[in-house]
Amino acid sequence: MNSYRYRVTMEMTAGPKGEPVTGKSLSFETRNHDDILSIVARLQARGDFAADTTASLGVGLKLFSEVVLENRNNPLFAPLREPLREFIGGLKKPRSQ
Repeated sequence: MNSYRYRVTMEMTAGPKGEPVTGKSLSFETRNHDDILSIVARLQARGDFAADTTASLGVGLKLFSEVVLENRNNPLFAPLREPLREFIGGLKKPRSQ
């Protein structure tokens, strides 16, 4: 399967009480069959949520759904397959006014 390659980097900037945090980060490389950046841009254009919330939703959903897809025979994901498919289908539909 052809796939896009991504480097994902997260840096913790503040703790639970708002205190600054430095030096804590996570970085990894992954693949996805979709252009996640274009998907996030389309979701942001819908205007359902603030830009950062939409980016978090789009990236998280695409990374998670790719793991589910790659592990489709793993029984752990069986209860999620159909609800995830329905949720993504609803997200792809034009925003109702």
